[in-house]
Amino acid sequence: MPRTFAPASPESALRRELYFFTLYRVLEAGLLALVLFSPAGALIEEPRHLVLGRAAATGYLLAAVILFVAGRHGLLRRQALIGVVIDIAAATLAMHALPASGSGIALMLLFNIGAASLLLRLRLGLGAAALAGAALTGEYVWSELVDGGAGRPLAELMMFAVSFLAVATLTYLLGRQMRASQALAEHRGAVAANLAEASELIIRRMRTGVLLVDGDGRIHLANEAAMLLLGDDGGERQLDLAAPELSRRLRRWRKDNVSDDTPLQFAPDLPEVLPRFTRLLADSDQTLVFLDDTSLLSRRAESMTLATLGRFSASLAHEIRNPLAAISYATQLLEESKEILDADRRLLEIIHQQTQRMNGIVENVLGLARRERAQPEHVELVGFARRFVEDYRNGHPLEGDSLNVVTQRPAVPAMADPRQLHQVLIALVHNALTYGRMPGEPARVTLSISHEHGPQIDVLDRGPGIPEMVAGQLFRPFFTTSGHGTGLGLYIARELCRANQATLEYVPVAGGGCCFRIRLPGPHSLLPT
Repeated sequence: MPRTFAPASPESALRRELYFFTLYRVLEAGLLALVLFSPAGALIEEPRHLVLGRAAATGYLLAAVILFVAGRHGLLRRQALIGVVIDIAAATLAMHALPASGSGIALMLLFNIGAASLLLRLRLGLGAAALAGAALTGEYVWSELVDGGAGRPLAELMMFAVSFLAVATLTYLLGRQMRASQALAEHRGAVAANLAEASELIIRRMRTGVLLVDGDGRIHLANEAAMLLLGDDGGERQLDLAAPELSRRLRRWRKDNVSDDTPLQFAPDLPEVLPRFTRLLADSDQTLVFLDDTSLLSRRAESMTLATLGRFSASLAHEIRNPLAAISYATQLLEESKEILDADRRLLEIIHQQTQRMNGIVENVLGLARRERAQPEHVELVGFARRFVEDYRNGHPLEGDSLNVVTQRPAVPAMADPRQLHQVLIALVHNALTYGRMPGEPARVTLSISHEHGPQIDVLDRGPGIPEMVAGQLFRPFFTTSGHGTGLGLYIARELCRANQATLEYVPVAGGGCCFRIRLPGPHSLLPT
């Protein structure tokens, strides 16, 4: 799964703002202490109350350092509120000790009120501004009553009080808008990061191989499918070395804008691929290379063809059943005739059996098209194989060929649908008798019944065998080496085995010949035998 990028919380953003605010307070307190304790301060102004000023500066510097250290933890708004109250108290005492610098101190306090309002709720920010105005008013009255005058006009005091309220309101609104914008930007950034991560995961897990190649032929990106199709373990990042033919086609496409639609195979044990090229950007030298696995395309085409075949077989079933029913009915009428010789009655019986079997084949093909389930039951394979061989001999004259059953066990129970198993054996035996013979020699087909790791039937012949390149395509639909076959026999046989929870596989035989092995599930103890 892609990593989830959570946006930064508003608390972390406010904590960062509080950090810079407390740092400014330390610098502010240090500047006030420098004025009151250093000789340079005398050049600026002679304090009216030196002891009071130094005490206020010392306490303010100590409180500023404590607030700076404690600002990383604890309740944020409480720390901001305590800090602005301390700012107001220290500014009031400093203005009383340094009356000539009162305007500058009030301006510094104005910034503190604004910074605190960024962090506080509106009513607390306005409360701090009102407290600052009240403190300046109190200091003005104190100076007038005790020290014989503040040295500042009353209008200045009123302007500072109004400025405190205005700045508190404006900075609160500005802070709220900034935090909303920051939260929106972080949310969109997180969404974009998640989408980028999801896109990367999708590209990495795509069945189509994707390569990003620059103008120098260096591979910058390769998903899992591309590495599998190239046979690369991720160590080679130069396309000329990883796939020389693909690199040649890419250079030709860049030069002439002509694509070669011939499939490529990078190694004998790798599937064929069809490369496609496209530029990443119109003015970029980077190229996206898509590698389509032709086997996937072939399977999709086969699925579409089989779906069409299913619809065709469903529409054709009615037309096939009608003549079968007529043949079966006519056969039954002939069997009732007393003028039919006994030898001919045997032929009529064979005709009737074969019509019934043909009807069963039609039903099985339709069931395969509709993906109907099999109806398995207990089957004793030794007796079933012997009955099958007898029926096959009666319905298909073998002439000089032979069809036998061999087994070392008296009985091998299994679970299967007898009709479908009969059809599978018909297809396998017919192939063995047709193709499993040496030139000029009769066919020798054997049904071997055994119980190795479960019930199994081996259909063996003594023919020339199957080439290795052909063996990998035996069960593909419509694949045939004969000009008269449809290529559906082995495919339908394997699908019928799958419907019975069985497997059908080709097993090479040493010394010639071939073997098709059917592995069946064992009998279920809860079903009646």
